[in-house]
Amino acid sequence: MPLQITGALGDPDLIRLPWELPLEEWPARHLVDLPRGISRHVVRFARLGGKVYAIKEISERYAKREYRLLWDLARLDAPAVEPVAYVTGRDEGLDSALITRHLQFSLPYRAVMSGTLRPDTLTRLLDALAVLLVRLHLNGFFWGDCSLSNTLFRRDAGAFAAYLVDAETGDMHPMISEGQRLHDIEIAYMNLFGEMLDLEAGGLLHPSIDPLDTAEQITSRYHRLWEEITQDEIIEEVDWHKVENRIRRLNLLGFDVAEMMVRRKVGTGRLIVRPKVVDAGHHQRRLLRLTGLDTEENQARRLLNDLDGFRVARGLRHEDEAIVAHRWLAEVFQPTIEAIPEELRRKLEPAQLFHEVLDHRWYLSETAGGDVGLPAAVKSYVDTVLVHKPDEKALLPEEDQ
Repeated sequence: MPLQITGALGDPDLIRLPWELPLEEWPARHLVDLPRGISRHVVRFARLGGKVYAIKEISERYAKREYRLLWDLARLDAPAVEPVAYVTGRDEGLDSALITRHLQFSLPYRAVMSGTLRPDTLTRLLDALAVLLVRLHLNGFFWGDCSLSNTLFRRDAGAFAAYLVDAETGDMHPMISEGQRLHDIEIAYMNLFGEMLDLEAGGLLHPSIDPLDTAEQITSRYHRLWEEITQDEIIEEVDWHKVENRIRRLNLLGFDVAEMMVRRKVGTGRLIVRPKVVDAGHHQRRLLRLTGLDTEENQARRLLNDLDGFRVARGLRHEDEAIVAHRWLAEVFQPTIEAIPEELRRKLEPAQLFHEVLDHRWYLSETAGGDVGLPAAVKSYVDTVLVHKPDEKALLPEEDQ
């Protein structure tokens, strides 16, 4: 069987990689060293034409299956890595391979830890994992192996956004059943318990973190979020503000409400309200529509807050929102990013840089007892914070850019 690469190839040089060799034996000139999570398969990162690809050796059956599942998730705009192609017909004795695009600025959970995993970091990781699982279930996807190890995390303002990175055990359905949901949660519970025990055995878990309690937290966080999104709510006819509050709570969780289904319960004089939730990203979509900036949800919320503050400070309350957004981009966001030395901008994505500058400005202003201004905050942030941060983007040689 001849070598064959099937998929949406964006780089023809993929065919020229040394597919005749096991991934473990690929020459270093083809590879880039990036943090990798724990995997039952061999995974390597290859760089071509300024792009980085994750390549996983896996059987032909599962390579094809996972490729199709990732495309199904991509069509639904679900948070998962982007499939590129799968490779079959390698030399005898070699497995097939799945190629996905490396998610820039993403980290496996062990790379998020700075030495010991602390309780506040773990809480943010669990929140992100719960949101990811809910979003997958809303799309009818049964994961089958939910864990921190099978997830990539990107910094999202003060929180994290989670992305599925391993779909080989998954299955897509028109609608997920209650039994499938509960089974997925049970798997997540067992996997998380095992991961915490591994960290504890390696001395990487903060003494205050209990592995069993942590595993129980993922189930409770998931159920709270699922109920908030899907439950019916009975309200008195006059309490329409409760409907608005429900929508606001959903928006704060990052979910949009496409429509409200309202029905009168016979003989009670009450209304049963059930929101139809279509997807996460309420603030993401508003920021993208206004500015063209494609960010994570919490980053979008923070940038929109700054944009709204700009509107008030400039006396533009009655100006068209799109015009205000254009001025904010030109007068605030872009000058802030451009004020950061070019060689340091690659450490974090622009929205995260801007968020951290705003945080630093607040800290300096609190200490000074008054607003220090954005230019001073940028300089201080670069000199005292950014220079010490590790790079979270795949750094490529200049000739590959």
